[in-house]
Amino acid sequence: MSAIEARELTKIYRTYRKEGGLRGAIKGLVRRRYDETHAAERVSFQIDEGEFVGFLGPNGAGKTTVLKMLSGLLNPTSGDARVLGFVPWERRNEMKRQFSLLMGQKNALWWDLPAQESLELNRAIYGIDRGRFTQVVGGLSELLEVQDKNECDGARAVAGRADEDGADLRVDS
Repeated sequence: MSAIEARELTKIYRTYRKEGGLRGAIKGLVRRRYDETHAAERVSFQIDEGEFVGFLGPNGAGKTTVLKMLSGLLNPTSGDARVLGFVPWERRNEMKRQFSLLMGQKNALWWDLPAQESLELNRAIYGIDRGRFTQVVGGLSELLEVQDKNECDGARAVAGRADEDGADLRVDS
């Protein structure tokens, strides 16, 4: 059984097209015209448990829309999907306990902190176990071949670091 399966997932947004002027407003009361925007069209794939995948495509290709449908944040216009055996848009508690979507953007890291410190700060904020954190960050660093780029020369450790006012900032667990 696949961990994630999408079959012909489609999301179409309909927006009302308003004509200008009084005449257009009156016509709009009788007969509305709509524009359709196809955000995702007939997307099909399956991902097996433990499989590592990338979801790539140009801006506007529908990547975020598909991910939101798979997490249950959006209902598809048509198509079907199963995530861990659940229909995502039913938003069952059992699924929500096992599946989450983290949309990483540039602002997920603090611009004035080295990457390792920024990740460590997120670990502390979200209460992630240090052992698990070290295992995941180490594995990803190795996979992406950036082990030597995690620390920057002279970087102060987040835990126990003193800021410019001399206040002690602690984010240990």
